[in-house]
Amino acid sequence: MIDVIGQVRSKVEQVVPIDLLVRGAHVYNRARRVVDARERPPIFPETRIPDGAEISLAEIDTSNPFLYRQGQWLTHFKRLRDESPVHFQKESPFGPFWSVTRYEDILAMDKNHHVFSAEPYIIIGKPPAGFDIKMFIAMDPPQHDVQRSAVQGVVAPKNLKQMEQLIRSRVQEVLDELPVGEPFNWVDRVSIELTGRMLATLLDYPYDDRRELTKISDLTSGIPGATGGTSDLDETFSAAVPLLRKVMHLWDEKKARIEAGETPGFDLISLMLSDENTKNMNHRPMEFLGNWILLVVGGNDTTRNSMSGGVYALNKFPDEFAKLKANPKLIPNMVSEIIRWQTPLAYMARRAKEDTVLRGQQIKKGDKLIMWYASANRDERHFENPDQLVIDRPNARNHIAFGFGVHRCMGNRLAEMQLRILWEELLDRFEDIEVLEEPEIVQSTFVRGYSKLMVKLTRKQQV
Repeated sequence: MIDVIGQVRSKVEQVVPIDLLVRGAHVYNRARRVVDARERPPIFPETRIPDGAEISLAEIDTSNPFLYRQGQWLTHFKRLRDESPVHFQKESPFGPFWSVTRYEDILAMDKNHHVFSAEPYIIIGKPPAGFDIKMFIAMDPPQHDVQRSAVQGVVAPKNLKQMEQLIRSRVQEVLDELPVGEPFNWVDRVSIELTGRMLATLLDYPYDDRRELTKISDLTSGIPGATGGTSDLDETFSAAVPLLRKVMHLWDEKKARIEAGETPGFDLISLMLSDENTKNMNHRPMEFLGNWILLVVGGNDTTRNSMSGGVYALNKFPDEFAKLKANPKLIPNMVSEIIRWQTPLAYMARRAKEDTVLRGQQIKKGDKLIMWYASANRDERHFENPDQLVIDRPNARNHIAFGFGVHRCMGNRLAEMQLRILWEELLDRFEDIEVLEEPEIVQSTFVRGYSKLMVKLTRKQQV
């Protein structure tokens, strides 16, 4: 019966326009929320989180979406790394799960997709009812490899080299428009703006509408039942419909031009249309939607929050900022260190495909495990003084903020290049970037992000 329902659903998806499918999913989701209390988004009241050393191991809940905002993630993860590196959380708003917190164990898991599966999704919770989308990051080989290979070319070395000047010109445009000597929100004026410009380029999305991409990224990655965020489900569904209608129009328009003889470009739509395995993905709407959202979120969160995190970190560690200004050749290594220190995406989830043992713990088939990258990148067993930003750290590139193995972030080199160019241009223009107050941190288990970072710039004196 399940197979029959799946087949019927697949055929319906092939003939119903994707925007109508999302509208239908929205109606279904709202109905489920009315009749089934379990489908209603969890409510997370913020209360004071005690230091990890003050409570029992059983009281530590790494799924608390306020851990990062309150700064207690450091003490809680350190306690687990030291005393219970593979820790079972019996009850949480997201159900039971294992927390894996040491670098060595996470590296081993990420390399072993035969035992630890990325399916059905890589978040701590679950997508809302009706929003059953598919994306290659939440697939295992061989299907993962087939779909990833179709878009991998957009970040091939040749393309990155061609993109470098475009990225630099856009960074220059944004920085030249910034106010000097007066407060402004770095997150909005720099991090979001630059990320939106790059996303629009990679996706060949209308440039003037680029903020639509960062908005849908924030909404989808902030679903309460999935990541403990603050997104409103009705707003998320409503925002998705016009965006998808626009994307499908871009897809059909580009497909017609390619069929008429136009040479495909190196944007993601062109690459997908040029690959036998993905050229008809529009006939698999939920898969199309899932991979589109994956590419938007993947291109948004890592770069954007590292752009803000780097400014914040260099203000927390002024000696490192002075070291950077004295030796700008440290920028490439510093970029790796900023990504390690920030770890913009805190974790990835896996499911055990079979009974197994991890650091002496009996893991049952079907158990959910969370690989806490944010903890691994602060593991004292691998990084000396891990809570410090050290821009010339010898093993900075060994961080696992991008994951490892077959699921390693496809755009890691592009993210590094964007950050490198940003800091090259910043040092060329400004003597100081002063953080005026503590940043506002987003509510999430997943995204280690900033919503506000007030700064003031001091222009560099020209010799």
